[in-house]
Amino acid sequence: MSGHSTYQPTSGLGKWFDARMPLPRLVHDSFVSYPVPRNLNYAYTFGGILSIMLIVQIATGIVLAMHYAANTAVAFSSVEHIMRDVNWGWMIRYMHMNGASFFFIAVYLHIGRGLYYGSYKAPRELLWILGCIIFLLMMATAFMGYVLPWGQMSFWGATVITGFFTAFPVIGDWLQTLLLGGFAVDNPTLNRFFSLHYLLPFMILGVVILHVWALHVTGQTNPTGIEVKHKTDTLPFTPFATVKDAFAMLLFLLVFAYFIFYMPNYLGHPDNYIEADPLKTPAHIVPEWYFLPFYAILRAITFNIGPIDSKLGGVLAMFGAVLVLFVVPWLDTSKVRSAAYRPWYKMFFWLFVVNALFLGWLGSRPAEGWYIPAMQLSTLYYFAFFLVIMPLLGLFETPRRLPNSITEAVLEKTKSKGGAAPAAMPAE
Repeated sequence: MSGHSTYQPTSGLGKWFDARMPLPRLVHDSFVSYPVPRNLNYAYTFGGILSIMLIVQIATGIVLAMHYAANTAVAFSSVEHIMRDVNWGWMIRYMHMNGASFFFIAVYLHIGRGLYYGSYKAPRELLWILGCIIFLLMMATAFMGYVLPWGQMSFWGATVITGFFTAFPVIGDWLQTLLLGGFAVDNPTLNRFFSLHYLLPFMILGVVILHVWALHVTGQTNPTGIEVKHKTDTLPFTPFATVKDAFAMLLFLLVFAYFIFYMPNYLGHPDNYIEADPLKTPAHIVPEWYFLPFYAILRAITFNIGPIDSKLGGVLAMFGAVLVLFVVPWLDTSKVRSAAYRPWYKMFFWLFVVNALFLGWLGSRPAEGWYIPAMQLSTLYYFAFFLVIMPLLGLFETPRRLPNSITEAVLEKTKSKGGAAPAAMPAE
């Protein structure tokens, strides 16, 4: 879709620079003249939003690292110092803390859009896999960052999560000791987690560059789910996509700002404002909200599966819930990409969304009573959606008729709304 470059330097300096390092040409071809499908909706703006949130997290994280002390004796106090004594420290910390939550909100919506519109289908399998790698790196970064304030939930969350590694036979204890730097969550653990928490966002940035590169090679998908066939199917990225992205970013950042200034601790846990105490266990140990669905899946396995005991089964299910995303391009057997033309898949997809939200709520509940069978049933549907429903629907579902082109789909949609059909852009 990228086509031949249309960039023309207008000054002598521009021509000199372009001949030696065509960076302006790269920016122009990627973000100005780059052709995008003309029917993109607001579900396709979360890539840009995630880029902004990554920049926010890196920038605020660098400033916070200047004042944070990765030592169990003073870590909690150093966070309070940032909040009380550093100029604008409270705002920078709240931006970083809430930025993690909004980063995950945007990435979950981005993943949901990919599943709904079939953005993982050929030839975009590698693009999808790179996105899954970013998701894994985000989860690792967020977990390690949650330990750094050295509050009660930080300490006990790290103790519980790292304890899961002991479920693996033979290498489990070695993995836990390697991660902790000892036999318990202590100063070496905090140093390790701080170092990795600082490093991983730059690794994420590197994979994001590969992700964008892969996107520009294969071209962007669209709500119709058919490939670009004519130049009339596309519009230049600027101003059409940039204006839409900018408006969506503005709305997203307004909500983000509201949380920062009016309810900054709403998405956190109050126990984390109590300094870590190894002798006092919180009544309910829960991870951050964005990990709750996976936490529910972990606790859903309360029975042995052959030689696999319940603890190892829960850990495998939790990791499997993320790793199954990597093979989605090969699980979906349908030749139709978009759920807009797949009525049965659309129904199962929205059930999957409701189920994922329900899993998140169950993750915040104690593992007792009716919550346990509810977790088990929700976990069953989670995996059945990928491993059973996706493969079988492609064999038995009868999709609706696909338009012949993106332009035809736009014209049909406009006509169905009763408006005047826009004239198709002439081919260049």
